Amino acid sequence: MKIGIIGGSGLDDPEMIIDLQTQSCETPYGEAITTSGRLNDVDILFVARHGNSHHISPTHVNYRANIQALKDLNVTHIIATNACGSLKEEIGRGDFIIPSQFIDFTKRRVNTFYDDFSDGMHHEVMADPFDKSLSNLLYSVAKNLGFRVHKDKTLVTIEGPRFSTRAESKMFIAWGADIINMTVATEAALAKEAGIPYAVIAMSTDYDCWKENEEMPVWQEILEIFTENVGNVKKILLEAVKQLSNQEGAK
Repeated sequence: MKIGIIGGSGLDDPEMIIDLQTQSCETPYGEAITTSGRLNDVDILFVARHGNSHHISPTHVNYRANIQALKDLNVTHIIATNACGSLKEEIGRGDFIIPSQFIDFTKRRVNTFYDDFSDGMHHEVMADPFDKSLSNLLYSVAKNLGFRVHKDKTLVTIEGPRFSTRAESKMFIAWGADIINMTVATEAALAKEAGIPYAVIAMSTDYDCWKENEEMPVWQEILEIFTENVGNVKKILLEAVKQLSNQEGAK
């Protein structure tokens, strides 16, 4: 077993992983930087989605290189972390969400490994984009740790880096979306094509801009909310990795 962890906003530093070794991985899609180590005696490969200094915008993350590198390095599962906005009153700031569906509203992404069909046609089935078993595990871990957590939710991924207009935010609600972010749909689609079980721990940091009775916080305030709760994300990751390892050992 080897678990890939993709760290999003507020979780760019893999300090919880021991025996750290950073390496550059060359792929047909460019370079990916991964950090290997051990977590609860399980092999871990960590990718800082936006770079170690959070210098890469959502549009320019090299999603294909990141997922290809994890595949080439024989990762068996991917757990991704993500900051998101809430489109529902009941999903409060600091709540965790385990999504089961996405709506892709990006405009400039390459979200497939199949640039052409020279080796045959390929149309990935995307009805259930997130791995159900891994998602259920993350939900039960968060629940048992006493955190407020929601499952079976739909996220919409926008291009970014700007936030939504109020009209867009209300449109996404009308579409049935529960949370909003700038990265997950692209990543999830590629992980699905790569055949790697992928699930997300999203943390709500704001209410986007649909709530007209309060101001949309600036990015620095959003990141502060995530950073305040990043310890809880790490607790979920530690326990999830432990349980995955126990499941593997029981086979």
